[in-house]
Amino acid sequence: MTKPDWPVWLPLRRDLMELSPYGAPQIHSVARMNTNENPYAPSRELMEAIAGQINEISSTLNRYPDRDAVSLRVGLADFINNLSATDLTAENIWAANGSNEIIQSLFLAFGDGKALGFSPSYSMHPLIAHVTKTIWVEGKRREDFSIDLAEALIQISKDSPKLTFITTPNNPTGTSLAIDEIAELAIATGKIGGLLVIDEAYAEFSSIQSAVTFVKRFPHVVVIRTMSKAFAFAGARIGYLVADSKVVSAIQLVRLPYHLSTLTQAVGLVALKHSAASLRTVEKIRSDRDLISDAISRLGARVIPSNANFLLFSVIEPQRVWKELLDQGVLVRDVGLSGYLRVTVGTPQENQKFIDALAKCIGGKV
Repeated sequence: MTKPDWPVWLPLRRDLMELSPYGAPQIHSVARMNTNENPYAPSRELMEAIAGQINEISSTLNRYPDRDAVSLRVGLADFINNLSATDLTAENIWAANGSNEIIQSLFLAFGDGKALGFSPSYSMHPLIAHVTKTIWVEGKRREDFSIDLAEALIQISKDSPKLTFITTPNNPTGTSLAIDEIAELAIATGKIGGLLVIDEAYAEFSSIQSAVTFVKRFPHVVVIRTMSKAFAFAGARIGYLVADSKVVSAIQLVRLPYHLSTLTQAVGLVALKHSAASLRTVEKIRSDRDLISDAISRLGARVIPSNANFLLFSVIEPQRVWKELLDQGVLVRDVGLSGYLRVTVGTPQENQKFIDALAKCIGGKV
């Protein structure tokens, strides 16, 4: 994205002038496989339930929403408890306008020192750190994109970050951290008085145990989740954190009043009540992810094993391949990682279109 040419009369902060807004191309006449959305629309059952709920609450829209989103938080706690055999309550949950608002709130509340993350990972972590004037320390990953745990523990001890971010499954690589490795990181961050923030936006697509099971054991562990991906609810904008109640209380110091609309809270609660229908496509996406991975491998490209709803794969001349895929009606993501592109699992028709288009770009047959 081209950096804006700011006019001289605009009193923009100097440290923001060289930044570009976060975003990805939105082209509607192609197979959109670049933003990790769930390709399947909500079920007819869920859409009807949402329509009924909106009709029911529309007469209350002259009033402000529940400032603390209590009913939604109760529903989210029940969902996590059923998923991970935990005993969390609404006091352990905070909901927001997408997981990015959760991330920003964490920086606003706790970002008066350093924050540590391991690159490549979700690009919004360092971006929000910069915007909130938190010192960002960039840890590194191995060539296979795994985290060197011994090196990570040394870096935590050396830099004493107030916030340490781990994304698992990681975006853009799809790789995951084992639960015992997360436990070691939790012990290390506890020793230096920092929070360990586990970004689990893609957790439902993974079979690895969730870090929500650590919240009672390690009160400084914070888990970020979202309804955007597995729930096929990206347009609703609901993210949430799972944490000790004291963390939730601290977040409320920096949250905007009435930040979740009545409509958002209502449709989120309906989706949770119909979670079986909402999550019906998860297994299909996981299965199709593996089929795409096999197809890319047969074309001679390296694919990074993924526990998410996307795949990172290597190509020669990724910018050329990206453009040629787009010319064939397939939009994938150039994540700025040299030699790699990322593709989101789509519908079966989109997946086949991508595989056929990639074969033309890099040669080979599947």
